[in-house]
Amino acid sequence: MTEKQFEAFENFRISFKKETERWSTMAKELPLLQARTALDGGVPSYPVENPIVYNTALDSITKDDEIRLLIIGDNPGKEEQLSINQKYLVGLAGKIGEKFFREHPELAVDFRRNAIILNKTPVHSAKTAMLYKIAKSNPENAALIQESQVWMAEATARLHNALCREALEQNLYVPQLWLVGYGELKPKGIFSQYTLTLKNTSDYWDRIKVYQHFSMNRFTIDLGEWQKNHPENTLIQNLESLGEYHKNKLI
Repeated sequence: MTEKQFEAFENFRISFKKETERWSTMAKELPLLQARTALDGGVPSYPVENPIVYNTALDSITKDDEIRLLIIGDNPGKEEQLSINQKYLVGLAGKIGEKFFREHPELAVDFRRNAIILNKTPVHSAKTAMLYKIAKSNPENAALIQESQVWMAEATARLHNALCREALEQNLYVPQLWLVGYGELKPKGIFSQYTLTLKNTSDYWDRIKVYQHFSMNRFTIDLGEWQKNHPENTLIQNLESLGEYHKNKLI
């Protein structure tokens, strides 16, 4: 990263950590609700150790790292919230994403070194759909989920803006931003506000693509079907067109 890019990243990282600490103080009763919601949804009991999860992988990013991609998942799951992890996309979905990039070196992206991995909200739930029940439990939780995704969308867009602006000025690779988790970004989805906020804050909407989530192999299956229908295109061309296709269906 250039000096300006790293400064923008550091400002984001510090602000994000402070916000997760602040939100954590607002969520004293959240762990019990998260655990109960998981059990009611058929998820075996597990310890809820971090109801609001900061991605500690951000602390390992240095100025020497080349950031080529921002990957935005949904929200921290069971593995992500454990104190031994506190990192995003480290469960099965993350392994699928990591494998995809490893098998396609033409994309020139190391999933753990060239990508900033974020979520639409740092509020944990065993499954993303369970956020609906958590939000409906009381007005405070609903406000927390809403506020956190608006903050994340604005802050992520500003970070992406800064990275892209400097890359264009210095004639460097202009990083893309991938929103993975197409379903909940739709108008009635739990992350619909994230979509609107990101679009309204982004100066580089053309560098933003939308895909199915890595979980349950949906990203790979969806891309495979697209490639089957567009065999004349390269992988990179199909990724571009598929990402635009899903994005254009959101707004």
